[in-house]
Amino acid sequence: MSKMKTKSAAAKRFSLTATGKVKRRRKGLRHILEKRSQKSKKIAGKTDYISQADQKRVKKLIPYA
Repeated sequence: MSKMKTKSAAAKRFSLTATGKVKRRRKGLRHILEKRSQKSKKIAGKTDYISQADQKRVKKLIPYA
């Protein structure tokens, strides 16, 4: 059987932690930051984890991560 291909779009956006969770970046830190509160910008800078419902789907896209 041939190797599975990694979806490059998913590889750029997601990564796995040592415990097997899928890590992602939050939205909202690219532009138009003046009108956002300091609290919302601070939250957007932190990493987030994919929900349990979506983890199986995302792990299929990045089989060798």
